[in-house]
Parts: sequence; C-alpha cells; structure tokens
Amino acid sequence: MTNSTKNIDPAYEGAGQKFIIFLTMHRGMEIWRIENFQPVALPKSDYGKFFSGDSYIILQTTSNKGGGYLYDIHFWIGKESSQDEAGTAAMKSVELDAVLGDRAVQHREIQGLESDKFLSYFKPCIIPLEGGFASGFKTPEEEKFETRLYICKGKRVVRMKLVPFSRSSLNHDDVFILDTENKIYQFNGANSNIQERAKALEVVQYLKDKYHEGKCDVAIIGEFWVLFGGFAPIGKKVVHDDDIFIETTAGRLYSINDGELNLEECVLSKSILESNKCYLLDYGAEIFTWVGRMTQVEERKAASKAAEDFIVSENRPKTARITQVVQGYETHSFKSNFESWPAGTGTTISEDGRGKVAALIKQQDVDFKGASKGSPVNEEIPPLLEDSGKLEVWLINGDAKEPVPKEEIGKFYAGDCYIVLYAYHSGEKKEDYFLTCWIGKDSTQDDQFVALDMNNKIWNSLKGRPVQGCIFEGKEPPQFIALFHPMVVLKGGIGSGYKSSIVEKNISDETYSPGAIALIQVSGTSGHNNKGMQVDAVAASLNSYDCFVLQSGTIVFIWNGSSSTFEQQQQAVHTAEFLKPGATFKHCKEGTESSAFWFALGGKQNFSSKKTTQDVVRDPHLYTFSFKKGKLVVTEVFNYSQDDLLTEDMLILDTHAEVFVWIGHSVDHIDKQNALDIGQKYIELAVSIEGLSPKVPLYKVTEGNEPCFFTAYFSWDPAKAMVQGNSFQKKLTNLFGTYGSEASLLLFSHKSEASKNRAAGVQHDGPTQRASALAALSSAFNPSPNTRSTVVRPSRPSQGSQRAAAVAALSTVLTEEQMKAEEEASAARFRSRSPGPRFPSESEQSVDLSAEREAMESDDFEGDHNDEESEEAQEEAEITENVGECTFSYELLKTKSSDPVRGIDYKRREAYLSDAEFESVLGMTKETFYQQPKWKQDLQKKKVDLF
Repeated sequence: MTNSTKNIDPAYEGAGQKFIIFLTMHRGMEIWRIENFQPVALPKSDYGKFFSGDSYIILQTTSNKGGGYLYDIHFWIGKESSQDEAGTAAMKSVELDAVLGDRAVQHREIQGLESDKFLSYFKPCIIPLEGGFASGFKTPEEEKFETRLYICKGKRVVRMKLVPFSRSSLNHDDVFILDTENKIYQFNGANSNIQERAKALEVVQYLKDKYHEGKCDVAIIGEFWVLFGGFAPIGKKVVHDDDIFIETTAGRLYSINDGELNLEECVLSKSILESNKCYLLDYGAEIFTWVGRMTQVEERKAASKAAEDFIVSENRPKTARITQVVQGYETHSFKSNFESWPAGTGTTISEDGRGKVAALIKQQDVDFKGASKGSPVNEEIPPLLEDSGKLEVWLINGDAKEPVPKEEIGKFYAGDCYIVLYAYHSGEKKEDYFLTCWIGKDSTQDDQFVALDMNNKIWNSLKGRPVQGCIFEGKEPPQFIALFHPMVVLKGGIGSGYKSSIVEKNISDETYSPGAIALIQVSGTSGHNNKGMQVDAVAASLNSYDCFVLQSGTIVFIWNGSSSTFEQQQQAVHTAEFLKPGATFKHCKEGTESSAFWFALGGKQNFSSKKTTQDVVRDPHLYTFSFKKGKLVVTEVFNYSQDDLLTEDMLILDTHAEVFVWIGHSVDHIDKQNALDIGQKYIELAVSIEGLSPKVPLYKVTEGNEPCFFTAYFSWDPAKAMVQGNSFQKKLTNLFGTYGSEASLLLFSHKSEASKNRAAGVQHDGPTQRASALAALSSAFNPSPNTRSTVVRPSRPSQGSQRAAAVAALSTVLTEEQMKAEEEASAARFRSRSPGPRFPSESEQSVDLSAEREAMESDDFEGDHNDEESEEAQEEAEITENVGECTFSYELLKTKSSDPVRGIDYKRREAYLSDAEFESVLGMTKETFYQQPKWKQDLQKKKVDLF
C-alpha cells in the first residue's frame, strides 16, 4: 500500500469521513472545482451545476451492507476546459485517492460522454451551463431566460446535448426538448426509442420544476412546429463525434514502467498482475488502469497520464472511457475481462471499512452507547409471503409427480426433487403464486430434469403469473423455509429415481426412518430460518452453538448447546414434535448428558464449540444484459430504482443471496420461456467473477406479479406497478395522471380519419387549413389561456366532438403528401414482386413522413381505460374501416415475411387481410375479433405471426 501522502492538497482534509461518522447517511457526495489549478470545495447549493469551461472532481461515498465503504472518484472535464485544467483534475484525483486509503475507483468523464454511473448521481439529468471560473468565459446571466433546444438520449440515465435552435437540428431518430420561457415542448422523432421518450418526460418535469417553478405549460406537438416556421420534412440524422461507437476489441495488457507502456504477450489472468506495478488494459471502448497496492502516489499519477496519452497516440475518439482501479477493489466490468477471478485472501471491503469506522470513531471521540460486544442484536426479519395461503407439494417419482400427504409436508429428502406451489393473496390484489422446485443434493439428473419441466408446465398453465424459482438444498431462502412449520432435510430418498441410483452405484440406503437412530441439527431461531438437517449420528456432529434432536428408537433427546439461545431451544422442540408426534422428550444441556445419550451416538467424543460462519452480506446489483458471439454480457444499472424496470426489457437483480430475472410485459414470449436459462448463464458468469454460489436460488419474476421479497430491494410504489402500456405511456400516466395519458393518445396515436376524409373529397388549402387545424386542436386542449397545469383535463361530454374534429383536421393536414407517397409505393409493389433488394422510389426518397404521423403509428396508445365500451368499439370499427381499404396477402403481412409490406400500420397487420383470409387465418370474422379484449387480440395475433 502506498505510504506517501505528503504534499496532499489541504482541500481534501476530512474527505469521505463525514459520511462514515454519521452512520445514518448511506451515501454522500463532495465536489471540488479546479480553480487556478487547485481543487476548491463547492457549496452544496451548486451541486449539479457544471460549467463547460471548468473541470471538477466528484467524490461519491457509499456504505454497503457488509459494513464497509466504497469510494468512486470522477473527474469531469468541460468541453471548453483547458488541457492544463483537465490534467490537473486527473492528478488531483490520484491525490484524493491517497487520502482515502488508496481504494477508490477513478473515472474520467468528458462533457456529453459521461458514464452511466456518473449520471445516475444526478437523475434525471445534468444540464451543463456555458461559462466557467477561468477568465475569458462569461458568467451566465441566470435571470435572463434563453430558449434552448436539447437532444435527449438514454433509456435509464439521460445525456442532454444543447443544439442550435433550428429545423436542421431535428431528425426522426432522436427525442428533442425545446425549453422556452412559457412552455416546454417534447418532440419524439418517429424512429426514436419508446424508452428514451419516457425518460425525456422526466426531464420535462425536471425543467418545469427547477427552472419554471412548476408554472409553465407543456405544449402540444402541433404548436411545436409553429416555432420552426410550420410543417416541413426533416433531414436525416447527422452523425457527430459523440455518436461514434467504438467496438470492443480483444484485450491487450500493458505494464507501465516510468510512464512507458510495454505489451504483455499473455493470456489474461489475475496472477499476472503484480502488486508493485501498474498496468493498462485496452478493450477499445474502455481503457482500464490497474494499480497495485504497493505502488506510490507518483507511480499512479504516471499511470493516469499514460492512459491519457494512449488515447491520443491511438487516435481514439472522445467516447473512449478511462477507469482506474486499485488492487482488491476491482469493478465487475474490469474483472469480467478475465477468464476467471479467483477470490483473494487479502483484506475485504467489509473488514477494511469496519476498521476505518472504528478508527474514525475513536479519533472523533464519538460516543455510541449500547454498541458493546455483548449487546443483544435484534434480528431483522426479511420480507415473507402472506402466511394464510394454500400450500401444495409434489414429489418427483419417475416421470410423474405425486402429491405429498399434508402431514408429511415439510420433510424433504436429499435424494429427491420436489415441486412447491403456494397460492396466496397479497393485499387486495388477485391471487398470487409462488412456484418453485427444490433440488436435493443427492438427486439424479433425470429427476432434476423432470422437476424443471413440470415446473414450467405449471407456470404456463397459470398464464405466467407465478414467481417461478429453482432452489437447491442448503441454499433455501427465508421465504421458502417460512412456508413450512418446520422444514427438515433428511438423508436418502423415497422416489424411484433415488432408489434406482443406489442400486446402480451399489451403495447402502441411508434413507431416514422414524424408528432408526437419527441426529437432526437445529440452528434456526424463528419460522423463516428454522430448518432442521439430518447429520451423521456421531458425537463429533454436535456444536455448542446449536440444538439437536436425537432419535433412538422410541426415545427422543433434545440436546441444547451451551451457547444456544432460548429461541433455538423452542425451535428444537417444534422440530421434534413434527418428526415424532406425541412422543415424550428427554431434555439435556451440554455437560449433563446421560450415558444413554452417548450410547446412541456411539460413545462420547470431542465436538466443536465454534459458531458457523455466515455468508458475506453484499449489496444488490441490477443488470441489463445482451449476447455477443454467444457470450452473456451484463451492464450494471447504477443507483437503480423501480423506474428502471422498463416493460420492454428483461433485467437481472443479483442480491448475492438470490438471483432474479425480471421480465417486462412487452418481452417476447420465447424470451420469457428462456428466462431461467439466461439466469443460469448469469450465475455461471458471476461464479467465476464475483464468487457467487453456483447453487444460489434463481427466480423468474414477471411484471405486475412481483413478490414482496423482490420489491423489498426497491422503493416500491404499487400505484406505478398497476399502470398499463409501454414505457412512454406508463411514464406519462405516472407523471401527469390519467388525463395526461388521454392527451397523449390524441396527440400521438394514429386514429386518423384521413382516408375517410380524402374519400369524401375533403380538400386542403395549405397554410390556412393548417392554421385552422392547429387552432382547433389547441382550443380543444387549452380552453383557458391562464391554465398552468402540464396537461389540461378536458371535459369529456362537452369537448369530445371538438377534440375528434380537431384531431381529424390536423391529421388530414399532416398526411396528405404522405398518403400520395404510400399509394405510389403500394402500386410499385404490386407492379413488381421479384425477389432481391428493393430500393425506394424517387417520391419515397424525397417525401419524409411528418414526425407526428410516425409517432402516432409507433406508439399505438389504447387510451383511457375509463372510456365507455361503445366508444372503444366505435373507434375500432373506424380504424378497421379505414385500414381495410387496402388488402394484402397473409404471406406479405407476417412479421417474418421475406417481402414485407411497407407503409402500413404494423400494429394492425390483421386489418389488411381480406375478410375471407382473415377468417381462415384467425378462425373468426373481423367483427367477432374486434369485440374481444385487446389482450386476447394480441395473444391470437402472436400465435399466427401477426404481432
């Protein structure tokens, strides 16, 4: 470890300590700005303000569940900051790390290219300001409002980029926010990501609250165009430097000697890294510097500079990231670049953290009364399922499952596999289910396969609602143990699979028998951890910290270790009553045993007086994942919240004690079926990288059916979980309420009467017609000029027809030119059906769909669930009537068609079928089909590849 802390900047005195001493604070932030090449602490009122002419150092201190403290140092470099200032920030970050004991992870952050972790501290976004401390930059005049146009990128964290306020800045691929003095406009490009649209809504709300005191309107999309001189086609997206994607390359490891890089020709292995050296690991998109614990401050500064020089010499774009890690505190992203990362024997974060806390408490003379070693600790009860439900257990016996008799439920044999289904009510919700299979450590692979297969069949029969799990013997979680009163794991097995295996292996059958000698260890203190386990019936199996039930024929002894608790002793009695109902028990304490007790155990022997070590408690982590060349790649979602569970995604929550695969409503059905396989691949990865147990409990959790032991890892709002729709709809409703969702429906969804109006001979007269449509739509949603709320609540009975007319008028204006282009494209497709690539016609190239039109088609809102059924049926009929004017064959409309139809509403492929083919494919008439609920329609369309 470095011991050279002289010449450390005095600005860092006490850095990272105030948050450790005041233990009620779980995390804290400290920020310094580089002024005259020195770090100067910022007042908290300025946190979150970053000027493009400055460089900053940000320290994030976080406490973890293991009792230690984690440090992340970020040095942020503004785009107008001088190279000298940027270099100073990098060097001063190394000095700050030395103050913290050389264990911080250091991150280089470039304005506009910040890491997800950095941005997660400042949700929903940071908005860099012009100017800075250094001379030559203007001080921002905050009292004078300036209209700004931003590109808004990111699904979970947002990168805001200021662009010129002109039409040429817009494109169909991104989400834009225009912040004016009186209104904020959000423009969703037609091809923009739904999740980015949803995140941008948070930014809109943030801007409204922070810069407008919550008193501005969020304007409708039509008015947005007026500010750009009216409707017109938008150009294609222009690629900037920060849009360049750097491919991940094969890792190259360099050792750093006196600032010089030397390529190490070797396979990446942890054993290569020497504690008295620094290394650079190049993966193209990300560059790591690794510094050994025995290196000095100056060596680490040289390593930091070498990484900066490497980016320049390799001509890497600005998007390349640099992260510096210290030996013993490597991040997951660093370790994942190695084939495996064996656990070391050095000081753990928890031990180091506790030691530092103790030193600081002593130094600050802080008095924590009642914290002595002998003080009793109240056990924290984990979230458990409601306990008045219906429990069913099946034993796997050959290719079938047999119900376990009620009086036997709670007994599990190590040679068998079981399926457990628990049905319960959570509050006022519908019935919930907890479905899992239990795998005994001595069970056969055939039994395990049958158990998993039958588990899946039950899950499917219950329409994917249950929490589905796979639990291995010895790793039973509290919510599983709590279902039984009590739970006891016995030796041997009673299923045909186990019996066949012992015959095949020619070994003796050790299956538990109520009349034989058996020793059961009981270490639990309450219902959620009271698991008995049969151990070898010898004296050496005893332990002073536990209780034991010794069964010898008709005699039952309850033995209490000298260090066992009263609660353990009660659980031991409960276990004995379960195994031998009605029997008379003989109680004995350690040191008072009778000769009959020792005789049953084969004689008196020495036994352990050490307490069993508990698993290390670690913080939970949430990950997104993808597959690259067949390999699972995970990306952490930092400072996660419930809002990060996006309905279009699958995510992995790793609590170290359990692993959950969360599945959003909109995830493909096949992916839902494969969720447990994906979870198992993650476990295999985490076993080699993070030291996760290969037998950790694994669950599949679907959106809307999250159990309490999952939601406990979030600040969970049940109201958010009940909102339906895609990510954008959900966010709109959560932020602006039901009427906000309705307003979005009318502004963005494609329920246009354009085709009907054109057929009736409706003509357009250019700007006048456009202005009339805008005025009508504006009037429908903004009846009062003094309205300040973000979304105006329309009065349905009096304004329904007005809104409908306004939407129809505006849609007619927006779609006239596009309809012509679609008709021409459709005619071209009928003229030529030859295979091979198809290029757009001249009109298709020159006429760009309006953003509103494409946004309408891509969102497909369902509207307010409180609408009357007659209104919904009428809207469906109008849609079907308009869409049905053009028909195409089933082969062309399928989602996997080799020659797909273009220019249609892809959310309603079935509507383009002829009546005869519709009935042939879907087995019913269109009228019958559209009378069904939306979810049934979608399910039937999925089955025939039309969804």
